Amino acid sequence: MSSKTPATISADDVTSWSDDVDVIVIGFGIGGGCAAVSAAAAGARVLVLERAAAAGGTTSLAGGHFYLGGGTAVQQATGHADSPEEMYKYLVAVSREPELDKIRAYCDGSVEHFNWLEDLGFQFERSYYPGKVVVPPGTEGLSYTGNEKVWPFCEQAMPAPRGHSVPVPGELGGASMVVDLLVKRADALGVRVQYETGATNLVVDDGAVVGVAWKHFTETGAVKAKAVVIAAGGFAMNPDMVAEHTPALGQPRRTKHHGLVAPYILGNPNDDGLGIRLGVSAGGATKYMDELFITAAAYPPEVLLTGLIVNKEGKRFVAEDSYHSRTSAFVLEQPDHTAYLIVDEGHTEMPEMPLIRFLDGYETIAELETALGIPAGNVATTLDRYNKFAAAGEDPDFHKQPEYVAPQDNGPWAVFDLSLGRAMYSGFTVGGLAVTVDGEVRRGDGTVIPGLYAVGACASNIAQDGKGYASGTQLGEGSFFGRRAGAHAAHGALGAQER
Repeated sequence: MSSKTPATISADDVTSWSDDVDVIVIGFGIGGGCAAVSAAAAGARVLVLERAAAAGGTTSLAGGHFYLGGGTAVQQATGHADSPEEMYKYLVAVSREPELDKIRAYCDGSVEHFNWLEDLGFQFERSYYPGKVVVPPGTEGLSYTGNEKVWPFCEQAMPAPRGHSVPVPGELGGASMVVDLLVKRADALGVRVQYETGATNLVVDDGAVVGVAWKHFTETGAVKAKAVVIAAGGFAMNPDMVAEHTPALGQPRRTKHHGLVAPYILGNPNDDGLGIRLGVSAGGATKYMDELFITAAAYPPEVLLTGLIVNKEGKRFVAEDSYHSRTSAFVLEQPDHTAYLIVDEGHTEMPEMPLIRFLDGYETIAELETALGIPAGNVATTLDRYNKFAAAGEDPDFHKQPEYVAPQDNGPWAVFDLSLGRAMYSGFTVGGLAVTVDGEVRRGDGTVIPGLYAVGACASNIAQDGKGYASGTQLGEGSFFGRRAGAHAAHGALGAQER
């Protein structure tokens, strides 16, 4: 699969345009759909080019979490106080390099965005799931999906659950309901969608993007536009780009019956990075291309989080009650990407999702160290220190919440393997084009490329890495900034028309 940057086409070389519109949107996932709807609502003539035979993209595979807060109707109905300021403080704290204008806009506009989503034609259930899970078991509308209650963030902002789930049970596919509603809204607003039509090149004129070249099977052409919004997904399905930027996402694991198996990619076949490469072709800069969301969750059951996660030296390195992708990101920083979860007999249950491997039970810690190849005495020292403080409900080293602190002193001890290449990891990319708060694509010097926008998984906004990620961020920011980009593109296009 290609990782090359496609060439741009000069407008002077286009002999005829197949169409002339105000705004072209490349891709109809959550970001592209929201951009198209918002641009059309602002009065723009909008055309969407979608490579697949139907709308949705990777969004249609998602469970349907939206990271929203600031006092939504669900938060209020379930008795969870929140404010835009507390949400802002939290997102700033977990970001590698917080873009304050984006975080401020996202938090201040979160309640309005929640209402806008419901106005599409569904309602988040006014209910709360209290446990620590990857996906709520039913249709609960609210749960904790990040590190809000994890130290040090719990001291930097008031914790509040912000994972809003659509009322569709299950881990995959719930967001497709939102896509279907976006398709209906787009149709009602007069948005035209050309399916099985892929963008191939951007058309430029004196540094500005003025159109898109396309291909539909053997047919080709070019559409003229005053603004182009790229919403074509990430690059997790492009092995060459993954090898270059996020090699851990291609790290195979050895299985008992199927040989070497790569991590499960959370994406669709068209997540090949073309959208990012199109933006780069016009001079766009990228951010966080080497960062990713990758995870092998150790919970549920959450009782396992009372145990210790250690590296191959027998040392703890992360608070075990962290959100699962935060824990996994720290695993990837350990020697040989190796980590083990150790729990005693009184706290051992089998994971509800078999993502981490149960290795064995060991009668003594010395036996455990020998079996894992950990230097003699290291786990014993780590465990003794942990148990001493855990007996008083304390964890001075990593500050786990009290409900996850318990002595692990009743052998035998069970060991689960969290190592990359042995646990069943899954993930996606988070890097993309550098954009403004309104989705305008930036050059390396910070200036914007006239007429070019990017949203969704091919743009860099709130999500910057796995350590600070919370479930629902991709759908939340994709829809929110998709709306902003669509509206901004439309206003610019219509303003140019008037001039």
